[in-house]
Amino acid sequence: MRIILYVTAFLLSLPVQAQKKKGPLEPVTDDPKLPRVLLIGDSISIGYTLPTREFLKGKANLHRIPTNGGPTTRGLASIDAWIGESKWDVIHFNWGLHDLKYMGPNGENLFPREKGGKPQVPLADYEKNLEKLVVRLKKTSATLIWRNTTPIPSGSKGRYVGDSVKYNEAAARVMKKHDVPTHDLFTMSKKRMEELMLPANVHYKKEGYIALGKDVARVILKALEK
Repeated sequence: MRIILYVTAFLLSLPVQAQKKKGPLEPVTDDPKLPRVLLIGDSISIGYTLPTREFLKGKANLHRIPTNGGPTTRGLASIDAWIGESKWDVIHFNWGLHDLKYMGPNGENLFPREKGGKPQVPLADYEKNLEKLVVRLKKTSATLIWRNTTPIPSGSKGRYVGDSVKYNEAAARVMKKHDVPTHDLFTMSKKRMEELMLPANVHYKKEGYIALGKDVARVILKALEK
């Protein structure tokens, strides 16, 4: 009981700003005077959600799907729920790192291909799935921005250098067909890999997510200006 009272007192003593700060997966309340933006993506996008929101403060309501977007198969199963009935001005979206990761014969996550692992979503299926997702997203009448898949550093578990390039090439064909612009975070990350990314890991350092968030905010604001 004393612990509960102590924690409650501590929370009440926090500044209002700290009490109101939301995590990246929590819903946000719209400012009705600002445009509405939706982020769709995996843990990379989760990492840059809060920095992007900070850079867009006072300029746009930034929402994101309430979970890890996973592979395109999860996207197909969940896209209607994620979009909902709300009006979106811009949707910034990505799938890729979970499609290209290797899985074991019994569903083992990040399973080495040297031991028989296979991509969770083969390249041809990824392209077909992405085609369906873009067709669905276009029905929202929002401005769409495809964010390509970020690099895979050498030594990353269950993912292999160069696979992002192959999946990005497939995605580029889909986006060209539907006239959807690409936000190229792959090149930015590749050039600054040692500075921004964790070693042997597809994820980013804190300063890396801030850099990504700044660039995501930049392309969103550019789209809103049109």
